Amino acid sequence: MTSITPFLWFDNNVPEAVAFYKSVFPNAKVETVNDFMATFELEGQRFNALNGGPRFKFNEAVSFFISVETQDEVDYFWTRLTADGGEESQCGWLKDKFGLSWQVVPTILGRRLSDPDRQKANRAMQAMLKMRKIVIADIEKAFSG
Repeated sequence: MTSITPFLWFDNNVPEAVAFYKSVFPNAKVETVNDFMATFELEGQRFNALNGGPRFKFNEAVSFFISVETQDEVDYFWTRLTADGGEESQCGWLKDKFGLSWQVVPTILGRRLSDPDRQKANRAMQAMLKMRKIVIADIEKAFSG
């Protein structure tokens, strides 16, 4: 069977990265990890990782989208992934301490942005564009007018 698995290039810190992701994601599973490479799963998504050295860096051209339902989940992933040197960005985007980009997005945002009432959807979009971490109550307030 054909499958597609993200393959992440780290700068000689694969065991540390895998331990970090395992601490963040409740349903993480580690298949193999050693000083050179790892195979692990986060919330059902399989990953491979390699200690390739400093030649290539992560950038925002690739990010991982975490779809959540509640503000508590937004806050949890946002806080955990930006800890210890991670960086907040805008509109629900962040970088973790390894430079990997993530989006922490509540499902309600997608529903509000795709609402047929384009005025409501635009208000929600304008509110989101001013945010770093997505705040559901502020999206809902803007959406409602």
